[in-house]
Amino acid sequence: MTPATQLHARVTVTFGDKLSHSLSLLRQAASLGQVSQASSLGAEDMVITHLIAQHQLPIRVFVLQTGRLHPETLQLLNQVQSWPGLQLEVFEPNPTSVVEFVSREGQDAMYKSMALRKACCQIRKMEPLARALAGQLAWITGLRREQSDARAEVPDIDRSAQEADPTQALKFNPLADWTWGEVWHYIATEQVPYNPLHDQFYPSIGCAPCTRAISLGEDFRAGRWWWEQESAKECGLHAL
Repeated sequence: MTPATQLHARVTVTFGDKLSHSLSLLRQAASLGQVSQASSLGAEDMVITHLIAQHQLPIRVFVLQTGRLHPETLQLLNQVQSWPGLQLEVFEPNPTSVVEFVSREGQDAMYKSMALRKACCQIRKMEPLARALAGQLAWITGLRREQSDARAEVPDIDRSAQEADPTQALKFNPLADWTWGEVWHYIATEQVPYNPLHDQFYPSIGCAPCTRAISLGEDFRAGRWWWEQESAKECGLHAL
């Protein structure tokens, strides 16, 4: 099996400028005081976390441990938790809500209907996210414009939520203009640890029941909720 670092890494002539711009955005976010990175432990998020740790930026990192993550993801989480100087927190869903939902709808309710899938996401991801972002002035994501049509217009700094509600946090997307090849060039060059599922053609990794490998030519998000229509490839965390 060819490692993802060999399969995907591609440097471009503009990569240095993009890296500098990403660092500038991270420093701008850090200057606000209360700021966090939301990490799924995917390739993009590992790049951002590495930049935060490498440059000792005062940015908290949090992971949503949904209770349905792949073993490979949990192993990577354990590894990242040992990084020196990194402030990492893990947020889990309300156990009572999970037990009640599973008892009522079944362990694999997400396959029954989009409504039940979104209800599962609400319990396992959205509610913990709200707790993780409480009191934060900004949050940082690994969204990239190349990931899907729905994300093609992702801005470097998304102010839309704050414009609608001043209490909402700004969203920084420091890798918005990076290509998949540039993400993997950074990982390969800096020897950043990554989820081994990426070596098995999982570009986007979420909960185990809701993620599969993709085939050549498929969209980056094709492996997420693949039984649903193409326009519904979001869980609500990044409703654009």
